[in-house]
Amino acid sequence: MEADWEFEVGGEGPVIEALWPGFVDLRLNPELADELTEAANFPPLPEALVRLNAEASPVWTSKCGVWVLSDPNRFDPDELDAPTGSTAYTEGIYIDLLPKKVEQWPSPEMVADSCKAWCKLFRAVSQRCCRVDLIIRRAFIHSGQFDLGVTAYLTGCGKSATEANVALQQAMGPFADVLSGPSTLQ
Repeated sequence: MEADWEFEVGGEGPVIEALWPGFVDLRLNPELADELTEAANFPPLPEALVRLNAEASPVWTSKCGVWVLSDPNRFDPDELDAPTGSTAYTEGIYIDLLPKKVEQWPSPEMVADSCKAWCKLFRAVSQRCCRVDLIIRRAFIHSGQFDLGVTAYLTGCGKSATEANVALQQAMGPFADVLSGPSTLQ
């Protein structure tokens, strides 16, 4: 599985707003994951969200979305470890990830270290036609205070919409394994 990370914390860059008006706290109510609108569009999503919000996970989620593109020029096949012609359709999700404990990521370097470690684990997954991008962003978690969070983008591709969906579905399990598995990041 291809993977990369970057910073996007300056200027007018997007900010993760943890407690946005439609926020559903899956840490307290994991059973609500199946009721999210995004779950209807991508059935493997609820299980991954429950795992990412579990007690043992080093992160929790604040927002997610599903998207589909049919632009063969949007991605280079090498970016998705895909055969030529296999990027005609792409499907993806994004999930905003926040640290379980505020002191977990006290500096940009600590968040970068986490992202580097996750990318190394993602790259060890033997899966083609997909990639993970981790974008470190400012996050508004607590009233009046900016912290840091990560928006994770998981993308699958294929020669058809069905192939792209299957690639993304097959990537969801390893994605959740890496992010919610045993960690020294807590």
